[in-house]
Amino acid sequence: MIRTFAVTNDLTLIENIPLERLKSSDIKWYWVDFDSPTEEEKLLLKTHFNFHPLAIEDCLHFLQRPKLDYYDGYDFFVLHTLNQSSLAPEEVDIFLGHNFIVTFHLLPSNEIGIVRQRVMDDEKSINKGLMYIFYLMTDKIVDGYFPSMYRIEDELNEIESKKSNQDLIGNVYEIRSQLLKLRRTIFPMRELMYRILNSERVIIPKEDRVYFMDISDHLLKLSEMIESNREMTADIRDNYISINSNRTNTIMKTLTVMTSIFIPLTFIASIYGMNFEYMPELTWHGGYFAVLGVMAVVGSGMLFSLWRMGWFK
Repeated sequence: MIRTFAVTNDLTLIENIPLERLKSSDIKWYWVDFDSPTEEEKLLLKTHFNFHPLAIEDCLHFLQRPKLDYYDGYDFFVLHTLNQSSLAPEEVDIFLGHNFIVTFHLLPSNEIGIVRQRVMDDEKSINKGLMYIFYLMTDKIVDGYFPSMYRIEDELNEIESKKSNQDLIGNVYEIRSQLLKLRRTIFPMRELMYRILNSERVIIPKEDRVYFMDISDHLLKLSEMIESNREMTADIRDNYISINSNRTNTIMKTLTVMTSIFIPLTFIASIYGMNFEYMPELTWHGGYFAVLGVMAVVGSGMLFSLWRMGWFK
């Protein structure tokens, strides 16, 4: 589907304007949105707009890294929106010229739809021009990263408040996987915004520059949140492993104590379990109780020795 609207020289907004009229002299600027386009509509990027083949290839071959390319008469931007359920990036391509903006996305984009509706409803947005509309798109896309980030933080706080359990480590690794997905989207977007702000070929009006700096601050904040949460998951993971190791050591310590005590007792029992005919103690009337007494003394002595060595602390 292709959605179009244009602004005339007298700042009148015209919706659903035919593509053939976009280059009329009375059109100040226009916006064409390719929303989940058909194969025939995709061809218009070449046949009607004459965009560079490399830019068209980037649009059609999903998924490109967020980037900025310069072409004669326009700049080409690749941005990433975020699928809130899977955290997978979804590409939005933007062609920005001095009197036009063309957006292209193979999948429906709520962010582009919200900005389009805002521009049509807000006369101030029309008066501020194309760079401001580009800012609105970028800002809405970046704002879409925060809900997933806050949800992950809430899950981490909930895990921290719980006692260790068998499912904890699985939840921690799942969160680390989600943070990695966010990192792969947010860090390239941060680099792209830095390039936009410092590019000599992207002309940002002085009054609009503060808006793009605000987006850069948001991306920096998101980057710091990702790193801090990754460190938190690493701490939780290490604590979990440490607790399990300590529990294993305690179990092994108990088994070692029991083994140490029963080794001499087993030795005594094994001697008197041998079937030799001439064993003096075998004919002694009180031999059985004497051997049990010796075993009790040896076992008690072993317990006392281990206690003195600090094994029960």
